[in-house]
Amino acid sequence: MKRAPYLSRFLNDQARARQGALTLAAIAALGAGLAAPLLLGVSGWFLGGAALAGLGGYAVVHAFNYLLPSAALRGLAILRSLTRYGERLASHDAALGALAELRPSLFAALAASPPAVSLGLSSGEASARMIQDVNAVETAFARRGAPWMAGATLLTAIAVVSLASLSAASALLFGAGLQLALAPALAQRAVRAPARDQLQAAARLKAALSAYLPAAAELRVFSLSAEALGALEAQDRALLGAGVRRQDLEAGVEALRALISAATLVAVARLAAHAALPLEALALLAAAAGLEGPALILIAGSERAALDGAVDRLEKVLEAPALTQQTEPPPPPDAPLRLDGRTLYPGERVIITGPSGSGKSTLLEMWLGLREATPGRLRIGERPLETAPTGWARPLFAWRPQDARLTTGSLGQAMRLSNPEAKDSEIHNLIAALGLEQRFAGSGLDAWIGDGGEILSGGERGRLALLRALLSPAPWLLLDEPTEGLDSDTEAQVVRVLERHLGETGRGLILISHRLGPR
Repeated sequence: MKRAPYLSRFLNDQARARQGALTLAAIAALGAGLAAPLLLGVSGWFLGGAALAGLGGYAVVHAFNYLLPSAALRGLAILRSLTRYGERLASHDAALGALAELRPSLFAALAASPPAVSLGLSSGEASARMIQDVNAVETAFARRGAPWMAGATLLTAIAVVSLASLSAASALLFGAGLQLALAPALAQRAVRAPARDQLQAAARLKAALSAYLPAAAELRVFSLSAEALGALEAQDRALLGAGVRRQDLEAGVEALRALISAATLVAVARLAAHAALPLEALALLAAAAGLEGPALILIAGSERAALDGAVDRLEKVLEAPALTQQTEPPPPPDAPLRLDGRTLYPGERVIITGPSGSGKSTLLEMWLGLREATPGRLRIGERPLETAPTGWARPLFAWRPQDARLTTGSLGQAMRLSNPEAKDSEIHNLIAALGLEQRFAGSGLDAWIGDGGEILSGGERGRLALLRALLSPAPWLLLDEPTEGLDSDTEAQVVRVLERHLGETGRGLILISHRLGPR
């Protein structure tokens, strides 16, 4: 498997940190691998012996000791169940613990990566990396005990079969070795392309869903729901096709393994035929259990093929340049700003106007590090912004974007995004000042605002986005069309709140508008 540097280091670090759980999983896997062929072998020996006893007549049946093999079967069945459960429990405990570290690291990498990387991902693509790609890593991490179980199963089966016939044990070793030599490599090579296609198709489907769902109302109004549904169905068919191709190839490899297994069992049965019936049955059933070992390796090979593509995609995010930059202290809060040669001191108010598409919002995004700064345009103190680390100037600014977005959750959680220490009374006062008191009179700060504020109107989301910016302790407000879409009375109310806030706090203001107002 091709493992990218960062992710390889991460997995190795997690394996060391969770060595206890992984060791327990390996021990349990050895126990399960030991118990399975013994269980089937003793079962075959017991059934064969019971059959011979039955043919021997009434006296032989009464003399046959069935208590010891029955107890052995129960003990082995309990041992196999406990060790298999213990292996699953320990391995998944380690895997889920690793995921608890990986997903925050991945989210931090997405948030801190350069704009070309982070803003280039659709929400569906980001979701695919956060969910399905990470799940592929989880599966590989959880299956670290598979080789131990496969090895213990096969070696125990060979030892048991040798009790009946050394040549039969050699045949089992040859058949299993042939499977291990062919099947995993075939599975990984054959499944790699459809596994990659399946992951990519799932990502495209999620991207399409994330694009169409927010526009569901508009699609219904303009009678385009059928077209959108058709596009989603096409993506779904592509995902289904990739999944079917993968399953067909996996079935072909499994059929090859089954054919080798059948031939191996026939050889074991023939070579052990000279032994007594109980030993022959013991050898045949133990061999069948032993051949499950290569099946575990085959499954791991198929999953490894899917993992390669997931690792490549995760690495592109985790190795983003922003993660390797040296951190620098943020600029001082009283640092002057320079915009196209003009110096802006703390407390100043500036309005930037211009027609739509003239780059006003882009300018704010440059200050925030959401876009690469144009050389020579922006400075913080004497530092050209284009030479600073991505997001270096963000502590200076509280941003109210034109496309107001809110985090999913309660009203209080969404408002405290800019200031986790904000007091309830401060938020309530701003809610009332912005004319939103009646809207949230029932539940207050516990009111659920839906996925991204979807249950609110555009004007309500815009005013809440402004409230969030006002709560921030940053010395500058960056407001992008803060009163767009509001009626004249509500706009005047928002302007009064803003005027009072600026007068009380002395904060600076950079306001973007396509018209001269509000002032």
